[in-house]
Amino acid sequence: MTQAPASSAEPTRTHRRKAQTRAALVRAAQSFLAQGQTNTPVLEITQAADVGIGSFYNHFASKDQLFEAAVEHVMDLLGAVLDELTTDVDDPAVAFATSFRLTGRFHRREPQLSKVILHSALDILGAQKGLAPRVRRDIQAGVESGRFTMTDVDVAVACAVGAATFLGQLIQAEPDRDDAEATDQATEALLRMLGVSASEARAICRSPLPELQTAGLRGAVDEVATNGDTAR
Repeated sequence: MTQAPASSAEPTRTHRRKAQTRAALVRAAQSFLAQGQTNTPVLEITQAADVGIGSFYNHFASKDQLFEAAVEHVMDLLGAVLDELTTDVDDPAVAFATSFRLTGRFHRREPQLSKVILHSALDILGAQKGLAPRVRRDIQAGVESGRFTMTDVDVAVACAVGAATFLGQLIQAEPDRDDAEATDQATEALLRMLGVSASEARAICRSPLPELQTAGLRGAVDEVATNGDTAR
């Protein structure tokens, strides 16, 4: 059997090496964000990632761009998990409520990843990836199906994203608070705002939830997709 020339394997090795470097930088950034250390110099980030400072600029133009990527990555991972858990849910109201209720519980279950997301709370609403676009999609589906009577989707999304963000901060700030009960109360209020009757909103928010598996979120940063790689 003829072996392929060594050079044909080189792009694969280079691609893998770039992916590993980018993943290490994202992991380091998430660690600093979780600790609230946003003023950390680039040099310190690269030292924590165990990569050269030159490699940093092969992937990111600035520290802000790295932090944005670190936040987006966590939000995308959580969003993908929520999508999988609601893919077979036909009722838009139940799908929206399930995702919101699980997101609230996420903050207590994964406090470090939660802090990464909440670090950029003011930017979540306008994000093109992660949770906000999924909230918009679910609310839009509810409006189009007639399930929701509140037809101003922009206002509805602002209320839902704002509630999710400040609820997460409340859960982080008050570790003794019952996060599940607080989340279900907030979800019930949002459903009523969207046009679901009080009795049905309560029933939806008292229904069983699927198990939120978050272990994969903690490790998935090692598999950061290189589609967003900006290496030059």
